[in-house]
Amino acid sequence: MKETLAATKVVVGLGERSYDILIGPGLIERAGAEIALRLPKVRAAIVTDENVASAHLAKLIDSLKAAGIASNAIVVPAGEKTKCFDALEEVVDGVIGARLERGDAVIALGGGVIGDLSGFAAGIVRRGMNFVQIPTSLLAQVDSSVGGKTGINSPRGKNLIGVFHQPRLVLADTGALDTLPAREFRAGYAEVAKYGLIDRPDFFAWLEKSWREVFSGGPARTEAIAEACRAKAEIVARDEFETGDRALLNLGHTFGHALEAATEYDGTRLVHGEGVAIGMALAHRFSARMNLASPDDAARVEAHLKAVGLPWRMADIPGRLPDAEALLGFIQQDKKVSRGALTFILTRGVGQSFIARDVPASEVLSFLSENHPG
Repeated sequence: MKETLAATKVVVGLGERSYDILIGPGLIERAGAEIALRLPKVRAAIVTDENVASAHLAKLIDSLKAAGIASNAIVVPAGEKTKCFDALEEVVDGVIGARLERGDAVIALGGGVIGDLSGFAAGIVRRGMNFVQIPTSLLAQVDSSVGGKTGINSPRGKNLIGVFHQPRLVLADTGALDTLPAREFRAGYAEVAKYGLIDRPDFFAWLEKSWREVFSGGPARTEAIAEACRAKAEIVARDEFETGDRALLNLGHTFGHALEAATEYDGTRLVHGEGVAIGMALAHRFSARMNLASPDDAARVEAHLKAVGLPWRMADIPGRLPDAEALLGFIQQDKKVSRGALTFILTRGVGQSFIARDVPASEVLSFLSENHPG
């Protein structure tokens, strides 16, 4: 870990395509200088949403201008429903209309939706343009901005359409998190806790003691983000295209994505990080049901999620859910399904997650029925 002008640096090691994640305050104001250092003489399209634009777009444009980087802004509606073909077409048309070339850059300024959408556009316009991530949500800073997964949703499931397209730089401005609604910060925290539950039990134990300091800001927040980024960077460097243990990063996501699809991506009912939180609790409970782990571990995970104010069971989702068979149908559309066999990330205890293949659909259906609020 190196310190550069008060920013913590984490490197994603991918050979000639390695890139830096910088974490710290004031990075939006420094973005132009950091981008120009790595991509000289570049021009840029900034993709952002209406909410983030009002808070941060002017600062970013000024920073790029000061570094001699001409830019155009493409502003789309906020929310998960923007991860769709219509918004992708709007972004692609905006990038092409700005006459940007393959060596120019698409800059994502926003949360995970914006990063996924604009990264997909950067990956397909002119068969691949430079891409810079400036994540403004906690979830995006610790998860979706790192590793090159991009894409949009299908009515049949989440993130089913997309490409792997690595960024050239990630600028995680911790100051941007001060403007987040409390619910959105909590939702992002679920992805922070996930890294401890995958294979860093000491990190999870630290979070159990220090989560209040992470929420309040300061050094603990920066350290939590940096540790999450280190964890993801190590896995991505080993398995960029998710042919092996990168799938561990999907802990909680198989159940969570199904719940998001079941609520039709309605952010008033469930946002992504909340789905992951419930999914992680379900994964630990299912592991205990399958006699892979102690029920005490599931109870410990649920207690921590509940303590920080996250939902941890399906009954915490407002409104009616489809029945267990319909939820299983969403799970069967998951990208980790291979020739019809269900794959889950399960656990033998806190920090002991593993990839479980050929999980019987009958067991999953029975488990969903038992845990369904209806």
